[in-house]
Amino acid sequence: MSSQTAPGTEQATPPAPPSETLPESSAPGTATGWERRLRRFGWTARLPAGVRERLVPPYPEPGTRLWQYFGLAGTTAARLARWTGWGGPLLVALLAGVLRFVSLGSPDAVIFDETYYAKDAWSLLQHGYETEWPDDADERIIAGDIPAADAAAYVVHPPAGKWVIALGEWLFGLDPVGWRFMTAVLGTLSVLLLCRIGRRLFRSTFLGCLAGLFLAVDGLHFVMSRTALLDLVVMFWLLAAFGALLVDRDKARARLAAALPEGGDGLLRPDADLARRLGLGARPWRVLAGVCLGLACATKWNGLYVLAAFGIMTVLWDAGARRVAGARAPYRVMLRKDALPAFCSLVPVALAVYLASWAGWFATSGGYYRDWAATRSGDSAWSWIPAPLRSLWHYSSEVYSFHVGLTSEHNYQSNPWSWLVAARPVTYFYESSDAGQNGCGYSSGCSREVLALGTPMLWWTACFALAYLCYRWLLRRDWRAGAVLCAVAAGYLPWFMYQERTIFYFYAVVLVPFLCLAVAMLIGALLGPPGSTERRRVTGIVAAGVLVLLIVWNFVYFYPIYTGTEIPRDGWRARMWLDSWI
Repeated sequence: MSSQTAPGTEQATPPAPPSETLPESSAPGTATGWERRLRRFGWTARLPAGVRERLVPPYPEPGTRLWQYFGLAGTTAARLARWTGWGGPLLVALLAGVLRFVSLGSPDAVIFDETYYAKDAWSLLQHGYETEWPDDADERIIAGDIPAADAAAYVVHPPAGKWVIALGEWLFGLDPVGWRFMTAVLGTLSVLLLCRIGRRLFRSTFLGCLAGLFLAVDGLHFVMSRTALLDLVVMFWLLAAFGALLVDRDKARARLAAALPEGGDGLLRPDADLARRLGLGARPWRVLAGVCLGLACATKWNGLYVLAAFGIMTVLWDAGARRVAGARAPYRVMLRKDALPAFCSLVPVALAVYLASWAGWFATSGGYYRDWAATRSGDSAWSWIPAPLRSLWHYSSEVYSFHVGLTSEHNYQSNPWSWLVAARPVTYFYESSDAGQNGCGYSSGCSREVLALGTPMLWWTACFALAYLCYRWLLRRDWRAGAVLCAVAAGYLPWFMYQERTIFYFYAVVLVPFLCLAVAMLIGALLGPPGSTERRRVTGIVAAGVLVLLIVWNFVYFYPIYTGTEIPRDGWRARMWLDSWI
């Protein structure tokens, strides 16, 4: 599996993939004709890396040339370059935060499924469980009159995400700013997380910040960050779990590298016996990943598929590390030494977090189905299980039946086949006025819309980026491409099992951070590998720069229909690039 720095990063000569040794015909000066032709398209032969570099690829020293252009001295430039590891991500996150918090209370209305989750979150604050609300509750809440509600409601999602929304309502009250505040916070923090995750994954601050910038200007992520729905919360916890597993991977491999013997030349030597018997010690970052995955599952159940996929991924990473360290049967060693600790770090921890998220339901007696088991007779075979747990199991089975049987028609439902090309976005809010009505000063009339639509140029580019990552993973055995593809597949492919169910495009928000990583990796390839000619490098920089500017421009162009800004109706129609967007 590859451990090299991504093409186009600061490092001049990154370590090569451990699995890609240099054949004799590819040695410098002896390239074959087809290899010389491939080099015109960015291919470069890789020199074999040492064991240390394969286990723990170094972070490149940040370049100082940019700061020297501003007339800064060498020492000052070097200090600023070191600060970019955090300074760059923080600046990108600041941009994302400004975009998300400006006019957060607009539209001043309960839009789309906020009608469920904003009120459920308030009920959790007041009662510890979700309650029924009167039919005119939305209008009364916007008017400042919060109706009383205490009868238990049947809800079909676990409470963790609604507790997150409730934190904002506890701070600001039951109004649009209150119920959208925490999703805006998580949306901003997810940009910071992605910058740091991309930096660790690619060993490049530039590509990490670029991935974060793409997330900051993705329309779907932007709209979901300004709406009180659960899917953005799921996305945040899954991204945090991915980042925690990356840190765990680096630390586990560093322990292996520290234990391996050095030769007389100072280079590490593989040791089959040590790689077979060495334990990797405490793995707190993997436990943290279990907590994050538990919170994702406790928000919406689709987190379960990602829990399974990430569990497999992390033990495969352990097997790869032991192989590099010299283990002769790395998968057998992994099953014996690493599989059980990994399972215990993820699954029981996630289950405990899931149960803890129901604390309000357990602590009260008014929740839906809360006393189901206590009123049942004839269940002696399961009487050893506490009644509240049996009641929760029954509630969960009823909710599962609801989800798999949900086939009612909806105007904005979409098949998952269409998600990656953003063929059927979801309208959360729409208002229109004719000229002269409601202050409309445009002759064609006025329109306001909040459309959950990913930035088209970003999503369409991501389709090509995923194809490139498949090449990198299958043919070049690049573990970074495999990690991103694993996250995309875990969040996307399970929905194909429920194509008869009513499902929506905005569920795909969990994919957006990983699509951004894929596009960043593609741009790294466009910039060119180390050793490229100046002409190749300039061509790559121009192509990558044009692509980034197109994505940013595309977000700016669609910004009015992401925020409910009033625009001429002709301008609104011009933004409906596909008939299926209406």
